[in-house]
Amino acid sequence: LAVASDGRTLATANADRSARIWDLVSGRERRSLAGAGSTIAFSPDGKIIVSAGEDKTVRLWDAASGRELRTLHGHAHQVYAVAFSPDGKLLASGSYDDTVRLWDAASGREVRVLKGHQDSVRSVAFSPDGKTLVSGSYDDAIKLWDVASGQERRTLKGHANRVNAVAYSPDCKFIASCAEDQTVRLWDAASGQELRTLRGHGGAVL
Repeated sequence: LAVASDGRTLATANADRSARIWDLVSGRERRSLAGAGSTIAFSPDGKIIVSAGEDKTVRLWDAASGRELRTLHGHAHQVYAVAFSPDGKLLASGSYDDTVRLWDAASGREVRVLKGHQDSVRSVAFSPDGKTLVSGSYDDAIKLWDVASGQERRTLKGHANRVNAVAYSPDCKFIASCAEDQTVRLWDAASGQELRTLRGHGGAVL
């Protein structure tokens, strides 16, 4: 699920490949997006929705009308994660094909393919300054990528099982991750050093 920057609009994705747009104030459903997939995100200005799923595609939608704007092809398998860059110009997607792909949001052009993970990529997130992309994978690793060049900056190792989600702090100083090993870990974004392990969950942390 995702909340738009206006604080009034919620988007939810479903395993049946549909998505629904809700008004958070009234609780009413505004519209449904058929074929949207199982993962979803808003552009920073809330005007565009990106979705993806089992059909290997990434789709862009007009948030106001629900009209599909374009379909992006490139991944060889299911797409698990999507994210907009802070300026809304780039999209990132992570897939069962072990790759992260960067796309031009305006044209739908594939900018580059980031290869390095040894298993499916389950989560992607841009740093708030837009310079770095972090990805979490079922290979137990977290990778930091230079957005401008596509080069891998470093790999963060510490989780003992599949990484499910990653996120940056607003000041770009920290990265949080969670995994099937039942832990949440905090990392120094600049050095890659693991700062803290948070334990308490009794199962996989999603």
